[in-house]
Amino acid sequence: MSMDIIRIIMIVSVVLFLGIVIAYFILNKRMKRQLGDIQNLRIKDPKQKKSSDIKYQKLYLLYKKLPFINRYMNKIRRRLEIINLQDEYKTRIQTAKVLTRGLIIVAILTIIIVAITKSNTFLMWVLLIFEIVIVESFISGMVDKMDTKLLRQQIDFFSEVRHAYHEYNMVEEAIYAAAQEDDETEIAHQAEKVYEILTSDDPETELEKYYDIAPNSYLKEFAGVSYLTKEFGDRQVDGASLYLKNLNNITQEMQLEILKRDKLDYVFQSLSIISALPVLLIEPIKNWAISSFAFTSSFYNGKAGLIVQVLLLILTLVCYILIRKVKDNGSIKDAYKDVNKTWQVKAYKHYLVKKFVDLFVPKRGTKSYRKNIDLLKQAASKQKIESLYINRLVTFIATLIVSFVFCLQMHNIAISYVYEQPTTDYNIIGGMSEQDNAKAMALTAADNVYIDKYKNNSKVTVDMIKQDLKDDKDYKETADKDLQTVAQRIYDKVLVVNKEYLQWFEILLSFAFAAISYYVPIWLLVFQKIMRKLEMEDEVMQYQTIIMMLMKIERVNVEMILEWLERYSNIFREPISKCVNNYEAGAWEALDELKNDISFPQLIRIVESLQAAVEKIPIAEAFDELDTERAYYQEKRKESNERLVSKKGLIGKGIGFAPMVLLFIGYLIVPLVFIGLTSMMSGFNSMSAMAKQ
Repeated sequence: MSMDIIRIIMIVSVVLFLGIVIAYFILNKRMKRQLGDIQNLRIKDPKQKKSSDIKYQKLYLLYKKLPFINRYMNKIRRRLEIINLQDEYKTRIQTAKVLTRGLIIVAILTIIIVAITKSNTFLMWVLLIFEIVIVESFISGMVDKMDTKLLRQQIDFFSEVRHAYHEYNMVEEAIYAAAQEDDETEIAHQAEKVYEILTSDDPETELEKYYDIAPNSYLKEFAGVSYLTKEFGDRQVDGASLYLKNLNNITQEMQLEILKRDKLDYVFQSLSIISALPVLLIEPIKNWAISSFAFTSSFYNGKAGLIVQVLLLILTLVCYILIRKVKDNGSIKDAYKDVNKTWQVKAYKHYLVKKFVDLFVPKRGTKSYRKNIDLLKQAASKQKIESLYINRLVTFIATLIVSFVFCLQMHNIAISYVYEQPTTDYNIIGGMSEQDNAKAMALTAADNVYIDKYKNNSKVTVDMIKQDLKDDKDYKETADKDLQTVAQRIYDKVLVVNKEYLQWFEILLSFAFAAISYYVPIWLLVFQKIMRKLEMEDEVMQYQTIIMMLMKIERVNVEMILEWLERYSNIFREPISKCVNNYEAGAWEALDELKNDISFPQLIRIVESLQAAVEKIPIAEAFDELDTERAYYQEKRKESNERLVSKKGLIGKGIGFAPMVLLFIGYLIVPLVFIGLTSMMSGFNSMSAMAKQ
């Protein structure tokens, strides 16, 4: 590691340390006036009096005042307050903790990026922008872990409910007693909310409200089954409580989900790092190649090297995003975000933006409009079609601007290479000595004088340069043959400098790249749709579990089952919602239309059983195979999850290793081999010419 890098790291470290010390004293001075709010929160939970909690509360108030960080903190908070229902104190602590860890990672990554790419400003700024994507996904992963932690707490909580139900034989009392066992956990607050719903004056309305804010579908199922049991009463089935059997079914579902998430985390734990790592290796590989094989300098410091770098950066970014989408395990995402408060919706409210975007959004009722709406639904995307087209237009404009900047940067790099690279008449394997490098730089400096004189002169010739060289005292004693060689070298450099300007085909290519990027948001939705199809079988098996829980509860009918399926559906939400809306107009016809709208065989079988339950036989008889073959369906569910993890793992590995393959093959091996062979052939030709003379 060079002294420059060490010096940069030391300076940044000292600045960070001084910043922390100053922030500490500012916090101690300013937060004394703001501790009243925190103390009020602590009264609700007197056990949480740890000094670390108070520090995070102070940091929360500090982050709230910082403009950019404040907006990002609110984004994290919205996702965490779903888990910490009505627990403001814990929500603030967890929000500050997640954000603090994210900021620490930002500081560390920034130091590493600056230290590695300090000599390449363009690459440094690109990596700093890419760092935001990495940190955001890291923070998202920390929130997902909290959601999985809640699932594990639910398993223990349901076990407590079972014991309490045996004692009280009342659903609401059992839930209340289980919640009091450990009232500091996240599940305790969810349980208290369910208890409040069951004991309210209008539990059905409150339950519908809870469905909108519940952190996962299993808590929705628990709340719904608890309400039905309280409303219609419990019954004995095969000598056991139906309510407890349903709790056991939900517990088994959660256990399978936790196992699936653990396997996905294990498979993908290093793929995200592997997909992002190549961008940090660009500059070290470049420096090693140039120091070991000096003839590669023309590639790595020229246009070709920059093009491969940009391709590698784009591929890495795309692969990193796709890895995150493939890994998506269905935990708390932005699905709970208010789609009416996104920046796209706010921008669309502006009159001029609305007028411009409406020029591209398809008209209602057209084929293109229906196609886009269907794609959004099949991809389970919550965004509006206007937001989709704003994303497409922003991507188009951003790509166009970046392409223009990239073309200009390529020309600047080519000109800088002419002015700054050592001038040699032979290819070098290995690095040059200091003496050789000094001579080469002296030649470059001498050539630059004539380049500055003749650049932007389209009429320059070799003879003009040669005549000027004859009048130069430094070339007075140079032989005419050598003078011709020098003049030709300078002339070639002048030609390079003169032609490095924005060409018409580069403008055309910029628009072509922008046009391609215009479809990127659509392609991401298509990819998300494909990923959703992999999970179809898993969702249908969840439907089977829901039906098995409902079919033995008295007064449950087909319409109620459809409403429950709609509530927990994701992939098939659209056709099921359509069926629920049309049900009153004709039950059989609505179910028949649902059967025509779907193509998944297992779901068609469920719909046919529902049709039989409408007119012919009771619900329990229509789905009797679900109960008799419960063990088979459980094993099938496990095998389905294993296949899902295996498919996602194969897709993830293919995507994750793509940037690394391009780095070593496209950026290291191919340039070394191609330039090496070219240099070797050039050397042989030179020696052959000398031998003939």
